[in-house]
Amino acid sequence: MSNGAFLQGCFMLTLLSEGLTAVIQTQQTVVAAVGEDARLSCQLMQHKEVLQVTWQKVLPEGEKNVATYSKRFGSRVTLNFREKVEIKDAGLKNCSIVIREVMEQDEGCYLCLFNTFPDGAVTATTCLQLYELHEPILHVRESNSTQESLVSCSATGRPAPTLTLNVTQPHLHFSRYNTVSVHNSNGTVTVTTTAVLSGFRDNSAQVGCAVRVLSGHKEVFMMIPEVKQTSADDFTLSVVLACVGVAAVIIIIFFIIIINILLKHKCRNSLSQGDSERNKTPQRTIKDAPESQTPLVTQKNNQI
Repeated sequence: MSNGAFLQGCFMLTLLSEGLTAVIQTQQTVVAAVGEDARLSCQLMQHKEVLQVTWQKVLPEGEKNVATYSKRFGSRVTLNFREKVEIKDAGLKNCSIVIREVMEQDEGCYLCLFNTFPDGAVTATTCLQLYELHEPILHVRESNSTQESLVSCSATGRPAPTLTLNVTQPHLHFSRYNTVSVHNSNGTVTVTTTAVLSGFRDNSAQVGCAVRVLSGHKEVFMMIPEVKQTSADDFTLSVVLACVGVAAVIIIIFFIIIINILLKHKCRNSLSQGDSERNKTPQRTIKDAPESQTPLVTQKNNQI
């Protein structure tokens, strides 16, 4: 038999025995979070001679004694439950037990038996139901539209938690909800809800995520980025600034091209002037070698 089917059978046992055990006042279902202490109580409402009060746990194979109380022997917890269970309000008409740091194996139904004389045992059933709830995780990020944000909340619990998104400003609203559930190997369920938040908001806007599992409740809040509404004047100014910016870029590019052309022209002129100077430089002349001069022989005319 599965754990869920067994617990359902325990709850049915509680309902069926309610009419038979109206003489005992008890809470049909005790809800507790995993890791907390759970208190189970029974009170006998009629005047009867009670010899002993016994607590038993209902198991698939039968009932198993957990604790007993009597005037003769006092409070006693059986060996298997001694580290988990403590008797409180010990009495023959009103008796309670506390299960410390409840875990999944502690979940189920418990019987309290008032052993009376001479009528015999009078019983009632109370069932312990556990829940598990972890801190939710909230994310807010901008979407492609300046007027929308994408809100996502994720929470893990047992049984499956219920998630509710809310926002502090009434003119904001959620749309396009999407919820996904993932069953984990430890019996918990992770639920993620995503929605689109639309509308303009100031810097005081908050988005929240409320998570519930049975009697457990957790809630987280987060500031969302401010998005201001753009007026017609703002739009015109934005267009003008954009046009001025484009024109400035064009002018800068134009000046860069002109300067580049001037620099290239100047460079060419410098090269041409250098070539002209080299052409004007006189070449080295080779002097003619001195001709060998024949010495003139001056003949004196002999005068005869």
